[in-house]
Amino acid sequence: MAANKLMELWDSLWKPRARQERPPARPETRELAAVSVRDRWSSYPSESLTPSRVSTILKGADYGMDMRSQAELFEEMEEKDAHLASILQTRKLAVMGLEWRVQPADDGPEAKKIQEFVEGALQAVPRFNLALFDLLDSVGKGYAAVEILWGVQGGRAMVEGLQWIHPKKVTFLNSLTPRLLTDAEPVSGVEPPPFKLAFHQSKARSGHDTKNGVIRVCVWMYLLKNYALKDWARFNELFGIPLRLGKYDPSATQTDRDNLLAALKSLGSDAAGVISTSTQVEFVEAGQRLSGKTNPFEVMAYFCNREMSKAVLGQTLTTDTAGDTGTYSAAKIHEAVRRDILEADAEALAATIREQLIRPLVGFNFGWDKPLPWFVFNVEEQKDLKALSETYKNLIGAGVPVPVAHIYKQFSIPAPAEGEEVAGEPGGGVSPLGMRRAILPLRAGGLELIPQDAQAVKAHQELENLTQAVLAESGRAVAKMLAPVQAMIGRGESLEALRAGLLAAYPEMDAADLGELLYQAGLLAWMKARAEGA
Repeated sequence: MAANKLMELWDSLWKPRARQERPPARPETRELAAVSVRDRWSSYPSESLTPSRVSTILKGADYGMDMRSQAELFEEMEEKDAHLASILQTRKLAVMGLEWRVQPADDGPEAKKIQEFVEGALQAVPRFNLALFDLLDSVGKGYAAVEILWGVQGGRAMVEGLQWIHPKKVTFLNSLTPRLLTDAEPVSGVEPPPFKLAFHQSKARSGHDTKNGVIRVCVWMYLLKNYALKDWARFNELFGIPLRLGKYDPSATQTDRDNLLAALKSLGSDAAGVISTSTQVEFVEAGQRLSGKTNPFEVMAYFCNREMSKAVLGQTLTTDTAGDTGTYSAAKIHEAVRRDILEADAEALAATIREQLIRPLVGFNFGWDKPLPWFVFNVEEQKDLKALSETYKNLIGAGVPVPVAHIYKQFSIPAPAEGEEVAGEPGGGVSPLGMRRAILPLRAGGLELIPQDAQAVKAHQELENLTQAVLAESGRAVAKMLAPVQAMIGRGESLEALRAGLLAAYPEMDAADLGELLYQAGLLAWMKARAEGA
């Protein structure tokens, strides 16, 4: 009987509790009360930190009993170490700088309807981007949690907010899944209701959530760096000011010695003193106290910074530029490593949003059997569109058949609908100059600048046609402009009368057609140069 009681006690303490698998009919709208003003308080475990103290904190977290001390230690490390805070912020903001979108599960109308609803619901969540930043806190600490604040709007279950929960309010005591510490359960915590908690994990390595944060990897470098900085500060305090060494003559009296000592002290505080001509003051520079040409404290701090950069960003050349930084090719490789981490972080966060936020949104409003849309971050590198266009131009010019749909996709250009006005004819055999009637039916006095058969001409023929059209039209336009002058000449008056009449006839000269012609010709020539990459 005693053995059975012991097993029941063991199971109640250590056996993981199974989560409720049947989805609820409606969301839990009551708050868990896991957040309070007291969360600002801390036990400040980093004060007088020693290797023994670090080991105790990490072991307590491993057992799942003392997550608070580890969470507070990690928080203080971010506050006190500027380099660690910088690289963690770099990693988190890299994901925050990406655009996100919701993609439908398939091409059906119902999937499109669900996608539009979910995207609108997420965009309506107050401070949604900041909630994503809060979830990315798991990069450093291994896990992060936000409480989903549900509400009902117009008969729909909607997310009215995402409230950050401090990592120290999460415990794994009695469970392999996270439990929240509340005022009612400050020790073992409570298991959150289904879809009430968004819990994000960032795995620096395989293992339990308590060991996955990259700050845990950095804690020993942080400790060594603190020791180095403390010794460096103590060294500067002792030897930062040059040593003032007084020398006196053997025949000096005790009064002379006392006066010399007082003068040396005043040199330290007042930078002024009076000494006898029979005494001597020598200043010994503190730099002479360091052995060699390097500062061992600075070397240690720099080493720890590099190790933390490797742990957080996977490389060093995008953050640490002092000393030997390597070659340009090495830096490009390091940048590629950092991009791999960015893509992994974005994919993990997108999976959390889909499974823990989008799933209940769809389940509560459309049914739990409906396919889920995808939450996607745009992690594609920005393309050099000019170089890409040149590549396609060369391929097409060489006779390589390229699907038009592929070109639309590469340039993120939607395919035109049937009958839609376009800036060029798809599949046409001419250059994209735009000198075609479908693009710009420019006319000057009724004459088309580009003839009807322009669809088959090449680039140089287009320019020749333009020149010929301008010359042909210019004669009529110039004749129209000079008509008043020709009338005066036809009247056969004297040269004096003709000279005087030119000024009077100037306002009657109509240059509108000629100006329009020159404007259109210049515009078409400019468009041609832009299309050809000039």
